[in-house]
Parts: sequence; structure tokens; C-alpha cells
Amino acid sequence: MKYELIIFDWDGTLMDSSAKIVNTMHLASDRLGVARKTDEQVKDIIGISLQPAIMRLFDTDDASFAQRLAEEYKHVYLQLDQTPCPLFDGAAEVLDRLHVDRMNMAVATGKARRGLNRAWQQSGTGHYFVASRCADEAQSKPSPDMLEQILSELDIPPQAALMVGDTEYDMLMAQALGMDRVAVSYGVHDEDRLLACSPVSVIHHIRELLDVIYP
Repeated sequence: MKYELIIFDWDGTLMDSSAKIVNTMHLASDRLGVARKTDEQVKDIIGISLQPAIMRLFDTDDASFAQRLAEEYKHVYLQLDQTPCPLFDGAAEVLDRLHVDRMNMAVATGKARRGLNRAWQQSGTGHYFVASRCADEAQSKPSPDMLEQILSELDIPPQAALMVGDTEYDMLMAQALGMDRVAVSYGVHDEDRLLACSPVSVIHHIRELLDVIYP
């Protein structure tokens, strides 16, 4: 096979979590007395690490405000918001097929480590992945830092890896390393925005990834 490693984004690529993220940000804003941003504005920053995402969303350089809202967001996400976050249809089957074929798989996510571990536990998918990097372990996307750390840990060159994600941030960090990338159209960024980052393919269902890996 052409690839030795498939690196997945998490939210919006494997897990359908955008509704929970948007609702949580709205509720956290309410609790701090901050005017809500639109659903689309919140979706636009999904994938970036939380505090930089908040600073971008609210167009502020006030790190103290961003930290307060980030803490409120975490509290709401864990304790108050009950919006379900299922895996996308077909995601488990794709992961299982790649696992059976002994494909190395990793995750590069804007979630914190605690959040990714919780998502793995809830979805029963953690055993599929040989490496991962989270928002509190690397520079925020679109910096390629997460990918560079994963590649270094596994001793795999960028040319032998494939990034799969739903945002331009995923595409840009892979592009910075000359790494092939597949964009999924069912996440938070529209197809035209993804195509501007020159992915090798845009897929409309996660099962279509197998056609890219096994041409």
C-alpha cells in the first residue's frame, strides 16, 4: 500500500460532535454574559485548540477572557450539555478494516487529552490508534506540529502518511509537510474551502476513504 500511516482528525471527521460543540459554546457564552456568536461562526473555529479558537471567535487578544470562557466551556461540555456525539455512520467499520489490515492509525485533534480519552472510552475506539496528539500537547492547527510529533514518534516520513480531516486547518497542516490529505465534506468546512487546500480527494462518506487507500 502507498501509505504506512493514516492520521485522522477527530471532531467532524470520525465523531459527529459539531452540534454539541456549538451548543456548548452558546451556553458558556450565556453563563459569562457574552453575546452569542452564530452557529456558523462557532463551526468555523472547530478544530483549533480551545483558547486560540475563542480568541479568534470573539476577535480578542484578551487571554484572561479567553481562559475564563474556556473553563466555562469545559464545565458545560462535561456537566451540563447532553447533546449526543455518535461516531459517523461507517466510521467504526472503516477503523476496523484498517486495523485488521495492520494499518498504523493516529489522531491529531483540537481536543485536549482528557477529552480525547473520554471520546475513545465512550466510542470504544482507542485501541485502534498507535499514536495521538492533542491540543494541550502541541501547537494549535494549522501548525504542523501535531503531525511532526506523530511522524517523529513512529519514524514515518510525511510522504508515507495520509491526513484525513474536515477543516482547512487539517489540510493546511498536512500541506505544510508535503503530506497527502483527504478532505471529508460532511464536517464543518464547505467543499470549496477544502478544495482550495489541494486534497488528493474529497469524500462524502467515511467509507469512501477505503477507495483512496486501496485504489
